[in-house]
Amino acid sequence: MLLLGDIVKALGGSLHGSPQTPIQKLAPIETAGAGDLSFISHPKYQSQLAQSQAACVVVAAQFQELAFKRGPCIVVEDPYHYFAKLTQFWKQQNTPAVLSRIHPSAVVDPEAQVAETAIIGPLCVVERGAKVGAFTQLKSRVTLGEFCEIGERCIVHSGVVIGADGFGFALHLGAWEKIEQLGAVKIGNDVEIGANTCIDRGALQDTVIEDGVKLDNLIQIGHNVHVGKHTAMAGCVGVAGSARIGAHCTLGGGAIVLGHLSLADGVHISAASVVTRSISQAGHYTGLFPIDDNATWEKNAASLKQLHKLRDRIKSMEAQFLQPPFQEIKS
Repeated sequence: MLLLGDIVKALGGSLHGSPQTPIQKLAPIETAGAGDLSFISHPKYQSQLAQSQAACVVVAAQFQELAFKRGPCIVVEDPYHYFAKLTQFWKQQNTPAVLSRIHPSAVVDPEAQVAETAIIGPLCVVERGAKVGAFTQLKSRVTLGEFCEIGERCIVHSGVVIGADGFGFALHLGAWEKIEQLGAVKIGNDVEIGANTCIDRGALQDTVIEDGVKLDNLIQIGHNVHVGKHTAMAGCVGVAGSARIGAHCTLGGGAIVLGHLSLADGVHISAASVVTRSISQAGHYTGLFPIDDNATWEKNAASLKQLHKLRDRIKSMEAQFLQPPFQEIKS
């Protein structure tokens, strides 16, 4: 439990209501009860604000008059950002102190470097020459490969593998010859990596994840990939080897970036899209076939196969019918 006054003292905002109001938990606006703190950040939730039973609601200035009529509120510039900071503060106040910095079941190589304030969870493996920065947390069963580095204040969730070999093979006389992956993985500060994500080490150069990158669960980052600052990728994204993703990009769930391509800063890829060419300008890009009932989809797919023939027929017709209707007679 926290008091409203303690929350505002820590995070700021303009409180309208008693600072002694107790808050039992954080809750969505539609389900918040008498002991809950909630927020709204979009006009479409105005009706829910008026009806909410929450003890207090975090709102922007544009909603403050409506909020005043309802009851206690905290007025801030950006309610969604405030809510994010609030969840962090709540967790800090309600999480028991860690008794062991490195869990007894973790395996940390003597030649690894782990900062004094880092936390290594159960069944983790930190291999030779690896580095873990200050205040970084490795949750259970994380593997950090040889000479791979993670910066400060990172969160790496369960099952992540950092520094597995990249997928590199040379085909010779019908058989695959392994190309040893001699690079590492270098991860910056304030990075979060979701459960069971894999980031492969580079073949000759390092795979690089810059500061502030956020990766969801079940993502595959291939060898030699470079991901720019504050880029975010949703679940099941795949980035093939040697691709270069700019800063402040977003990739929707299931999107694929083919190898050796480049995405400029500020590129946003829709879910399930396949990026087959480099993109040099910021913007929102989509490459997918719209969903439909199966019978209609099959007809449309069959039609797509005929597009090149239709194109040739149209060109032929244009050439035939756009000719001048008569020949000029020269004297």
